[in-house]
Amino acid sequence: MIAYCGLNCKACDALLATQANDNAMREKTAQKWSRLYGAAIRADQINCQGCKSDGQKFFHCADCQIRSCCLSKNLPHCAACDQYVCPTLAGFVKLAPEAGKALEALRETV
Repeated sequence: MIAYCGLNCKACDALLATQANDNAMREKTAQKWSRLYGAAIRADQINCQGCKSDGQKFFHCADCQIRSCCLSKNLPHCAACDQYVCPTLAGFVKLAPEAGKALEALRETV
């Protein structure tokens, strides 16, 4: 479950907390992400069934420009884009270098 941006949804704390329906995990994730990203994230916002699912998404992922772009171009992820690496993705990868590494690996298979 590689997200459009390259993050691994299966390893995402929001997905794991949602699947386990674990409020303590939601709280821990909210605190961690608030600290990491300088944002006020609440535990009740930690609910996600994956970026590419038809179900609930973490509020940031639901409004994600990268996700919207890939959906509009009918792409499975950014690595398949002819404009790879765009400025939006470059900014995101600075925050989440693991996503960039995953996209580079996917790019080799495209």
